[in-house]
Amino acid sequence: MTRLVPGLVALLAAAAAVLTGCAGPVTDGPAASSAVPEGDGPVVAFYGDSYTLGTGASDASHRWSTIVSEERGWREYNPSVNGLGFVNHRTSFEGGDLPGLVIDAEPDIVFVTMGLNDNFSYDARAGDIHAQIGDDLDRIASALPDARLVVVEPFWYTDDRPASVDVITGWVHDAADEVGADWVPGASRWLEGHPEWMAADGLHPNDEGYAEMARRMDTELTTLGL
Repeated sequence: MTRLVPGLVALLAAAAAVLTGCAGPVTDGPAASSAVPEGDGPVVAFYGDSYTLGTGASDASHRWSTIVSEERGWREYNPSVNGLGFVNHRTSFEGGDLPGLVIDAEPDIVFVTMGLNDNFSYDARAGDIHAQIGDDLDRIASALPDARLVVVEPFWYTDDRPASVDVITGWVHDAADEVGADWVPGASRWLEGHPEWMAADGLHPNDEGYAEMARRMDTELTTLGL
């Protein structure tokens, strides 16, 4: 099993305590979507963690998912959860969980932006993480055969990278290929080298960081014809 770079253990342990420390949105951050917005545009659902919920942004309107959705006339359904991973912070794997909420929304497009938080459990639960990635993507693809599935390379937040980041990214990419999903590469490095794009907590993007993520995502989605 690939192990974490020794110099990062303390950093990741501290970050894990913050990133996984709450069951839902932070009180001063964006709120998760509770219903599909009314309207005529395509319904686009997001299966993600705090980086898709928009934690660190001054308002939900500044998170990348909302910027991208508004530019395209999409109806955004974003029930993403702080600290969530394919195994991290999961209390259910069959019903009432976030994939289940996404499926119930009957979206036209689904984004999967998961994997960052699983790095904090990698040494103890690598096998579980690997298996659950495949299970989640297969479940979503099977339940929503007419939806377009877009899987994004897991985000990362520091210039230092434990070896697990690339391992988990490989697993997510392989699972996306297995279900015929679109793949958005490079997202783990979108914030690299720019500490000014991070919020005061040092863990999440600020408005400027989310704007950069939206710009990069827009480029990738345009390439995919979305």
